[in-house]
Amino acid sequence: MWLPPALLLLSLLGCFSIQGPKVARGLEGGSLTVECRYKPGWETNRKWWCRGADWYHCQTLIQTTSSQRTVQGPRLSISDNQRDRVISVTMRGLRRDDQDTYWCGIKRFGTDRGTQIQVIVVGPENWLSWTTTNSTGVSSGSRVRNYYLLLVFVKVPLLLAVVGAILWLKGPPRVPKEPWEQPVHINLAYDLAGDTAP
Repeated sequence: MWLPPALLLLSLLGCFSIQGPKVARGLEGGSLTVECRYKPGWETNRKWWCRGADWYHCQTLIQTTSSQRTVQGPRLSISDNQRDRVISVTMRGLRRDDQDTYWCGIKRFGTDRGTQIQVIVVGPENWLSWTTTNSTGVSSGSRVRNYYLLLVFVKVPLLLAVVGAILWLKGPPRVPKEPWEQPVHINLAYDLAGDTAP
């Protein structure tokens, strides 16, 4: 659909009125909650959740009304926390075919405001590998590699520094100052030298 440049600019500026995650992932058979935050001034407007990559033809699945800030469906619910300005959408009983592009939006006169969210449904067989890779942002192999780098470059030098400090604090061996504290071999050498003198 072609839009005049001024209207296109207003639509683009309006997309900053509401923000949500770019991607949301959930486990097949489980539930997924997506939160979208919106700017002040939109509290009393209706909020909606629709499905489809095309903004102008996405299918509205659920929406709040002027009297209901929370609406429950069989597998879908939406609530509008007007105090914190947060829209929460929960999808339950996730199926593989729920994976799609969705929009979290605000109903208004003229062009609605919305933000696009890619919902990914992960099967149980891939959930463990996905969580170890994405929960911390690094794979388990990277964590092992980081541990060894930490061991080699931080822990071992720190241990060597502690051992060196202990040895340094103990100090060098004490040198005796009094003649009777001289080692035995020095005293013997003195006695032998005294016997040979004329």
